[in-house]
Amino acid sequence: MRKQTDVLVLGGAGVDTVVHVPELPLPFADSHMIRPGIETRAGQSGDFVALGLHTLGLRTHHLDMIGDDHEGDLVRAFHRDHGIPFTEASQAAGTKRAVNLVGPDGRRMSLYDAARSHDADRFDESTVRELTAVARHAHVVITHPCAFTLPVLAEAGVTVSTDLHDWDGIDPYHEAFALQADLVFLSTAALADPERTMRHIAGRGRARIVVATAGAGGAYLLYDGELTHTPAVTPPAPVVDSNGAGDAFASAFILGLLDGEHPGRCGLYGAVAGAYACTVPSTRTGAIGRAGLLAGVAEADQERAG
Repeated sequence: MRKQTDVLVLGGAGVDTVVHVPELPLPFADSHMIRPGIETRAGQSGDFVALGLHTLGLRTHHLDMIGDDHEGDLVRAFHRDHGIPFTEASQAAGTKRAVNLVGPDGRRMSLYDAARSHDADRFDESTVRELTAVARHAHVVITHPCAFTLPVLAEAGVTVSTDLHDWDGIDPYHEAFALQADLVFLSTAALADPERTMRHIAGRGRARIVVATAGAGGAYLLYDGELTHTPAVTPPAPVVDSNGAGDAFASAFILGLLDGEHPGRCGLYGAVAGAYACTVPSTRTGAIGRAGLLAGVAEADQERAG
């Protein structure tokens, strides 16, 4: 049967309020005058991965729980405006939301509203099965209801990726995702020993590839037992906001894999897309297209060859 969807993205739909601060950590004060100001827009991890994949030309479908609220309307409009198919389940607690404090150098600190989810949150299993049956690959965000989709995805035989973000290598909540994915992304930010954590994931779970991103330090790739390093790529414009860079990296890496590229090559795809994402201001959403990605990869190849 011909698959109708290249990538099914599960979870991670929500709204961020981006606050530009003079520095991070933010010094204590009664008040701060900030510029360019405060921006509220749809776009959390699942939204950005879906946007990245879609802009790269992959047939993408997004599934998540959102509320009947203003934030939910922003999420619906985000998908409608970008032409990304979106299946929503009702979220009684409301649409996920967060506040991102962004410093002048583009670094950020995110504050997530934990009141916007319940322990009993679940996707309808028949909906997950129906969407998975026509997908080549599933990318699972580590939001609560997605944990319960992992056995369904395994039964369907679809390849799975996930992003553990700033996992410390210990929290058992993240480990459940890490051990049930074929491709695992995570950040080195909270890891005392990134290589040890990467080998733990590959050794105990089903992951064939583990990727640890290190921002300006590039990314580390574990594949076939070998650990390699992909240097960061120089952004094509000034860095203004690092939010979404990891999602862009994952989107381009997945594109490479689905196109049959070697994982090492996929790492370069990710580096180019992540660098581009850092140049996109919080006042808009945007992702690199396939032509721009391939041009950036070719330029990086020339720089490294010469």
